[in-house]
Amino acid sequence: MRDTTGEPADGRRTGRPDHGQDAAADALYRFLTAEPGERERLAPRVAAAVGRERLDEIVAATLARVGDVTGVRDSPEGLVIEGTRGRALAFAASRDGRELAGLLIAPAAHRPSRLRVSHGARTAFAWAVLALLFAVRVGDCWEAPSRTAWCGSLLIVAVGYLFLEGWRAPATQPWWIRRPLEAGALVALASACRLPGLPASGGPTAELLVGAVLFAVAGVLLVRARRHRWGQAVSRPLVFPLQGGSWYIAQGGGRGLNHHAGFPEQRGALDVLRVGPGGTRARGRARGEGARGTNASHLVYGQPVHAPCDGTVVSAADHIDDQEPGTIRYQPVYGNHVWIDTGREVVKLAHLRPGTVTVTTGDPVRAGQVLGEVGNSGNSSEPHLHIHAERDGLGLDLEFQGVSGPLCRGRTIRT
Repeated sequence: MRDTTGEPADGRRTGRPDHGQDAAADALYRFLTAEPGERERLAPRVAAAVGRERLDEIVAATLARVGDVTGVRDSPEGLVIEGTRGRALAFAASRDGRELAGLLIAPAAHRPSRLRVSHGARTAFAWAVLALLFAVRVGDCWEAPSRTAWCGSLLIVAVGYLFLEGWRAPATQPWWIRRPLEAGALVALASACRLPGLPASGGPTAELLVGAVLFAVAGVLLVRARRHRWGQAVSRPLVFPLQGGSWYIAQGGGRGLNHHAGFPEQRGALDVLRVGPGGTRARGRARGEGARGTNASHLVYGQPVHAPCDGTVVSAADHIDDQEPGTIRYQPVYGNHVWIDTGREVVKLAHLRPGTVTVTTGDPVRAGQVLGEVGNSGNSSEPHLHIHAERDGLGLDLEFQGVSGPLCRGRTIRT
């Protein structure tokens, strides 16, 4: 990705990326180099949101860290503020290059990665390594010298499948990873044809005990994680926010099944995808697209998001660009979002598609009302809907009308 540089009339340099971030980079540079009295005029929405004093504090802290601002340029990780003493990563939104509609500056100094590997590439590599390990263990089933050894080898393979199918989210992986792994289970079971010709015992027997223990421990932990509840639930069941399809929970449940569990306010959150026939989450990709396709290739992308409850909108955003699937640029964590105060808790829906949010702060909403569309904005590596509810800073257990049983990774909900 190439950067270009422009020279304003006063001789200062401003980094100007040659795609859609031009306006945001220009607006951020003007804002950071303006006199203090001009900041509110250049970022009226930001000033209204955080207050004039807080805005001045943010700018002062940034300038103390980077020195005099010499430019703002685009990078694969986001906008980079360049100064005489250092750099800072930032997000900015602007329609015309003059007025800032959104601003977020990372608190730590920016150190660009020399080798930047996308989330999608790392995940695909990890699954490829697992597939190779499975191939080795499945081969052991065909080479077992006795029935006892065969049972041990099969148990080890079963532990692996329990981990993949139970703890991971296979529907989020491309077919060329999922199908060979699924076929491996059949190949391992097919090795049972050798049993009549094998002796009852012989060869290594430790695998039988190890496999049995691992399978039992993994199974018990998995059941506990799938059935986990935090002990505080929403005041009344919500309406499921996606309608007319099959919806796959990619993140949900207890620790190990839900990467939100480490954040108190999000601990009960769900990440939801749409799946089609055969469990696939995306349409076939056109040649030249990335490893995870385009946003539009994901079945959930653009699906209407309905209000899960009655209440009042306490925060809404609609100006943040979608991420490219498989990569994450620096943006506000929730991206485009709608937060609804029910009077008992706040229900948050995030990662919406830019330009589709239908409500603003202060609007009343009714359950079932269309709020926007599923997108890929914010801290998101592919299109999905994030939903959670919180009360007093703690995440709540979600409950939905007409949906019984645990809401955990790997479950498909049909509406």
